Amino acid sequence: MKVCFRGFKFLCMFILVTMTIFGKVTKIDIISFNDFHGNVAEDTRAKGKNIGMAKMVSYVNEARKENPNTIVVSGGDNYQGTAISNLTFGAPVTLMMKSMKVTASAVGNHEFDWGSERIAKWAEDGKFDYLAANIYDKTTGKPVSWAKPYKMLNVDGVKVALIGLSTEQTKYQTKVEFVKNIEFKPAEVAAKDWIKYLKDGKDKMGVPNVIIAITHIPSAQDAKMVISGDELNRLTKVEGLDGVITGHSHKTVSGMMNGKPVIQAYKYGRALGKLHVVVEDGKVISITPSINMVGNNKSDIIPDSETTKLLAKQQNKLSGVLGVKLGVLKGELIHDRKGSLTPLGYWASNVMRKATKSQVAITNGGGLRRTLHKGDITMGDMYEIMPFDNQIVVVKVKGSDLKKLIDHGIGADFMTDGQFAGLKVKYDPTKEYENRVVSMTLEDGTPIVDDEVYTVATNDFIVSGGDKYDFSKAIEVKDLFIPIRDVLVDDIKTNKGIEIPNIKDILVPVK
Repeated sequence: MKVCFRGFKFLCMFILVTMTIFGKVTKIDIISFNDFHGNVAEDTRAKGKNIGMAKMVSYVNEARKENPNTIVVSGGDNYQGTAISNLTFGAPVTLMMKSMKVTASAVGNHEFDWGSERIAKWAEDGKFDYLAANIYDKTTGKPVSWAKPYKMLNVDGVKVALIGLSTEQTKYQTKVEFVKNIEFKPAEVAAKDWIKYLKDGKDKMGVPNVIIAITHIPSAQDAKMVISGDELNRLTKVEGLDGVITGHSHKTVSGMMNGKPVIQAYKYGRALGKLHVVVEDGKVISITPSINMVGNNKSDIIPDSETTKLLAKQQNKLSGVLGVKLGVLKGELIHDRKGSLTPLGYWASNVMRKATKSQVAITNGGGLRRTLHKGDITMGDMYEIMPFDNQIVVVKVKGSDLKKLIDHGIGADFMTDGQFAGLKVKYDPTKEYENRVVSMTLEDGTPIVDDEVYTVATNDFIVSGGDKYDFSKAIEVKDLFIPIRDVLVDDIKTNKGIEIPNIKDILVPVK
């Protein structure tokens, strides 16, 4: 017994000395996704990259097995985007968030698409917190009541603070009426204020060891791995901030900016990001950013069985709506949101133009979300292509203002290019933004005259200032209260499909 006691005493002393010399090391993984946009079903096509909610949950479960000190967060834009999510106001996404044990989410611009009233309920039902340190109520001058500025966690003795931040672009990249009483403060200003609050030990848990910003702020990364983004550049200069999770721009980003690790995990669950945090004796030793392009190898992920059942239950409820066949498409109706005018964008605009007997139609490129693929066209496809419930508005504008509206949609760095029909436009891509149009005619070749008045079919989102469009000089504005999606569906039914338009002469670059 004496020998055993002495041996135990020696072991205790060894452990104590070792901890004194080397300190306690804690490894924390912060797994992130962003811009999921309701893509709860796996894209099972040969080239499909969306892994769906059952595989998202499975991936996270395996990650937690490997490292119990795992935190799961979202960069926002969780709900809006697919028929199954839109028609249920996000019910299956909430189920996914709960099953993944998401800790917190940033507030994306599309979280406002059904008004801010649903945000708190999503968080409550999904058992997570929406974080919004820079979103303030204009009437009270205080942070909004339906989100928290930050959240503090104790992860194996390490205090981790998560600060939520939204992009200032939100004020014009959702319906203006839904955010008219909300102020979006600069992210770096809010970050400084709340970091000071936390560093001063004002939270009941004390001073955090690690502070991470979970944001819906755009970022990008070039071939040389240089990260860019004006809002992000200002934010990463804030002292006391240890890392940033970004979103909004649908990019794959992993690297350093101003000495801070930054990640963005593409979109739709096709990638998952990770900040691997190493803390020794309460001090951050390193934070390593990485991205796993799970969509490229999704066959390796075994879907979670319980989540599969939850999704099937939701799908069965809507099968009578989503599976309705509208017509047939014999090719690909492409909408590449990195490009300029697209065949899908032109087709949708032209349908709007014909339905309203207008001369021209203009719509925002971001209102159309993906390419329409070859084969049967279903109602579910139409919700995915145009998930937003925007309505047709007919306006009358002078030719000079029509040119400005088209020019505004060419080569903007903050939105997908504008889509239009009824015109032929030549532009100089080397010129300064909003000064690129060289010439413009109606499609029949009639020149646009500055002082003449033209009838334009458009939508309520951009008429009210969405994507910074300016219709303030419109001579007449008439809201038809007709959802654009309904008009597109009627056109497909009438024609039993879609003829792919030839748009090569519609928008032509010149030098």
